[in-house]
Amino acid sequence: MFSHIMIGANSIDESKKFYDAILGELGYKPGMIDPKGRCFYFGENAVFALSVPINGEPACNGNGSTIGFNVTSTEQGDAWHAAGLANGGTACEDAPGVRDGGAQGSMYLAYLRDPAGNKICTLLRMG
Repeated sequence: MFSHIMIGANSIDESKKFYDAILGELGYKPGMIDPKGRCFYFGENAVFALSVPINGEPACNGNGSTIGFNVTSTEQGDAWHAAGLANGGTACEDAPGVRDGGAQGSMYLAYLRDPAGNKICTLLRMG
């Protein structure tokens, strides 16, 4: 569905350290910095990117926005969460764990805020 997602960062170095750690837990290579100073992570069919806002204003989180990353196990989600906390992220929402998703069934979720305040999570549908 998506070709790419780009989010704002106030410090590419700080955000790259954070995303290198959490995306590394999901099997992705460290981000690559392009000549414009943006950082890119490449998946099989998608790109996740970080950029200092081009309008010169500070990066800020989108109120009500969340970006979710798939995990293959609850252990991988827990490792992702721990890597985020150890690399400049902050916990938000409930603690990582399995939740009742109503019609969507049970799912494991873990939430963090990145160094710029963007809300991200991991998700595993339990079946």
